[in-house]
Amino acid sequence: MLFVAAEAREFSGLLPFCQSVRKLDWPVRWARSAELNGRPVFFAANGAGPKCAAEAVEAARSAMPDGSMDAVVSTGFCGGLDPGLKVGDVFVATSIQVGGELAPILAPRSSRKHFSGTLVSMDRVAQTTEEKRDLCRSGASAVEMEAAGVLSRMREWGMPFYCIRSVTDVANESFRIDFNAVRTRDGRFSTPRILAAAIASPSTVGPELIELRKRCAIAAQSLGEFIADCSF
Repeated sequence: MLFVAAEAREFSGLLPFCQSVRKLDWPVRWARSAELNGRPVFFAANGAGPKCAAEAVEAARSAMPDGSMDAVVSTGFCGGLDPGLKVGDVFVATSIQVGGELAPILAPRSSRKHFSGTLVSMDRVAQTTEEKRDLCRSGASAVEMEAAGVLSRMREWGMPFYCIRSVTDVANESFRIDFNAVRTRDGRFSTPRILAAAIASPSTVGPELIELRKRCAIAAQSLGEFIADCSF
């Protein structure tokens, strides 16, 4: 089973539940193999957006001895659109909204508390409360940036697909930093650009980034605990 995220830190809550973790020499930003609940698993993180996620899946398939995977899980952080979602809540997508299309997907089994519903996947950060409100009106409960890229390959290859996320920003808040403006041409977030934005607005952007880092740690932990308890 392959798990695909944007950043390695999105796996930080899951890795403590794994055994035999080993670095992989894949053409992606970060990749590991491991055992989870006695099952071989692979992790790949390649940056934000559908293009980077699709490249990670392609790299993983090419690296597999027979090119096959039992299933692929798009995972990591997400933004809450439903006002009931709080930081650290786990969201299991039962369908993915890409543009005007709605694609039903598989859902894992777990006794742990979680939310479920439609997740909208788009190649930009939902920056404002107004944008989140509009997306929520379309029927989606959460938003992220990579699932669409993974879904496209799963449809092409006919493989089982899951999407499990954890909330880092909620419906009633906007970002002060323009995350869409700090992305590079390949879609990834640029650390130098983020730091430049923090230096330019130290009283607003700086504290926001510190708070977001704390939230990411909370979300990663709840996500790891949930996935470790899942049956796929």
